[in-house]
Amino acid sequence: MVEVLAVASGKGGTGKTTTTLALGMALAETHDVTVVDADTGMANLLFHTGLDDADATLHDLLVGDRAATVEAATYERYGMSVVPCGTSLAAFEASDPARLRGVVADLAAETDVLLLDSPATLAAKSAVLPVVLADRVVVTLQPTVPSLSDGLKVREYARSYGTGAAGVLFNKVHGRLGRVADRVEAQFGAGTLAVVPDCDAVRDARDAGEPVLAHAPDSAAATAFREAATTLEPRPGRAGAVADRFREAVVPES
Repeated sequence: MVEVLAVASGKGGTGKTTTTLALGMALAETHDVTVVDADTGMANLLFHTGLDDADATLHDLLVGDRAATVEAATYERYGMSVVPCGTSLAAFEASDPARLRGVVADLAAETDVLLLDSPATLAAKSAVLPVVLADRVVVTLQPTVPSLSDGLKVREYARSYGTGAAGVLFNKVHGRLGRVADRVEAQFGAGTLAVVPDCDAVRDARDAGEPVLAHAPDSAAATAFREAATTLEPRPGRAGAVADRFREAVVPES
């Protein structure tokens, strides 16, 4: 089986990378999980997984003649396979985001769940491609109307390319959600996966360069992320057919 899930928000600062790794670790308890930092312009997943000095990254897989193999750019961390992206501006400029299709296709043959940590914008081809390639999208929001608006843009873009809605994950929540939560199910076509409280454990994990489920497994945030992973229920798909679909995916021009 294989399913590809994109974690997206439409804006920065909502905790997409924290969410991607937390969901990955939780799902890895019962599935083979691969996490890809698909934010080729502003990558930071490597800093959350102790891969700051990784020799090969996703950038090396997105150049004309691959500078590395998919296997060389994949690292085992926290029970998951992790494909980090580099932070070099030169490497970003040399990479072709359309090649992400082939990378995802190769990875899909070797995993049950593929999580794509998406960029914080919908303004470029490289930014929207993870949402286009995914089977479903997890929209990460903060409980504010502007954040909801940005998330709705992600949902509409996903819908236009046939990508389903896995649900909404509210992150960095102080107190109750209020009226924003009431609008989610009607406007997203999917319910709330979990409500993750704002807590020091997440910040401490980030400072330590670890996923929150590894750094503070008993924290309120870690518990909420596990709840979201349970709600996701990854769906089976035939790896060969899924890989072919990725290779043939249409790449948006803008």
